[in-house]
Amino acid sequence: MKTKLENLEKEIKKTDKLSKEHKEEALGKIKEWYIEDKAEGLLGKELLKITKEIAPMLEEIGLE
Repeated sequence: MKTKLENLEKEIKKTDKLSKEHKEEALGKIKEWYIEDKAEGLLGKELLKITKEIAPMLEEIGLE
């Protein structure tokens, strides 16, 4: 099963409404945004995990 990103790439590549340069630029930006979005999601998950592990220690020293 193809991902949304793969489907979007396919559609951009086959359109005749954009020049080759614009297609490459669009694909580059979309991939960049996709990577940033995934990174933010992973970062959020990791921060939640760390917070859960540190919360008891913060309580113990009176910071939570």
